[in-house]
Amino acid sequence: MSENKTYKVLIVDDELPALTNMQYVLSQHPQWQLVASCHSSAQARAILNSESIDLLLLDIEMPVQSGLDFARELSRTANPPLIVFITAYNKHAVSAFEVFALDYLLKPYDDERFAAMLARAENSLQMKQQLAQGGALQDFFREHDAEQSGAEKPLLSHVVVRSMGRIERIEVHEVLWLSTAANYVEIHLHQRVVLHRTTLSAMEERLDKQEFIRVHRTAIVRIGAIRSLEIGSDGTYFALLLNGDQVRISESYLKAVKQKFSQ
Repeated sequence: MSENKTYKVLIVDDELPALTNMQYVLSQHPQWQLVASCHSSAQARAILNSESIDLLLLDIEMPVQSGLDFARELSRTANPPLIVFITAYNKHAVSAFEVFALDYLLKPYDDERFAAMLARAENSLQMKQQLAQGGALQDFFREHDAEQSGAEKPLLSHVVVRSMGRIERIEVHEVLWLSTAANYVEIHLHQRVVLHRTTLSAMEERLDKQEFIRVHRTAIVRIGAIRSLEIGSDGTYFALLLNGDQVRISESYLKAVKQKFSQ
């Protein structure tokens, strides 16, 4: 474990003995800080909305919402934690890795296996940080050079997204909509969401205005991805997209959106 670096952990398990055991084992690794222990995904969701969590230790078979369903929900958020499933059943292993779980521990586990999982999590978090720092530096110099040269930036045909362990090329015509997420932009595709380190305004400058339109200060939508414009029960408008996503349209953009959609 690297010196002076503390990682935040959240435990979710509906069984008290399992929670108590995880708390004890984790306490043997002081650089992993336990933020909270929860009995349900609802409790965990509240913590995740207020805390930046690095590692989520998650049971699978829980009432109301299973750990797998909760992990799928988190995979669609802006910056989900690393997820390790800790369960008494091995039948969920394939499903666990389909939601990109870092690891899968079977109860009962020994201290050595738990320590190996933490070491793997640390390596992943360090790689994630290095990629984020490297991407930010490259973005800075790219933007700086463009500003100094005064060159007009061409319209985007694709976006190159750096994520942990991979570099992915996303074609602009595959994008349904974009939204802000702290220092990132969430790129919403038909079945998943990816993060891109930039601002929504920077993306808007390089998107074809015949194909994309801002609908809210925090969202841009591809016009061809709009199935219909709907009115909610509170009188607000939203765009219903081809994949079922609903994107709110603010009043200041409503007229322009209606005009574009009607063309």
